[in-house]
Amino acid sequence: MSMKRWDPWAEMMTLREAMGQLLEDSYVRPAGQSMTGDHLLVDVYEDADNFEVSASLPGLRPEDVDITIQGDVLTIKGQRKAQSERKQGNYLVREQRSGNFYRSIHLPTVVDAEKARANFENGVLHLTLPKAESTKPRSIRINSGSGQTIDQQQQQTLNSGAPATGPANGQREQAAPAQSK
Repeated sequence: MSMKRWDPWAEMMTLREAMGQLLEDSYVRPAGQSMTGDHLLVDVYEDADNFEVSASLPGLRPEDVDITIQGDVLTIKGQRKAQSERKQGNYLVREQRSGNFYRSIHLPTVVDAEKARANFENGVLHLTLPKAESTKPRSIRINSGSGQTIDQQQQQTLNSGAPATGPANGQREQAAPAQSK
């Protein structure tokens, strides 16, 4: 048996290999998908009050899926159970995966997890996630120094018949023509 001298440089990755691995990890496999290659297909729709999420989970039961919301991150994870192995014959094609899967989605705003609803029908998970009240836009009335709102002041001006300051209806003021002597 011969001994081989250890060369630390032989175990180092080249810059090209490192960049190739980085790009493959970033672009080939989207973030949030498991390393097993399972793809959890998701549609996310937003309206004024809710986020609507649909996820394709064929062959799974509701008990196999776990849904969590933490802040603005929705996570769907679960486990696909392996089918029984066949003892006779050989597989020609085997694409159905088994094992754990997960998908995390960052939503634009925080949702109210207490009011969230989930429905599982025909292998499709439907989620309705109401937006938190604190994230919805609100209009604020402006008060003037007299304690009246701007709307009340404008109404009083119209009722009194007092001329409005500045040009009316967005018209420009015209300068008087200069007279020559």
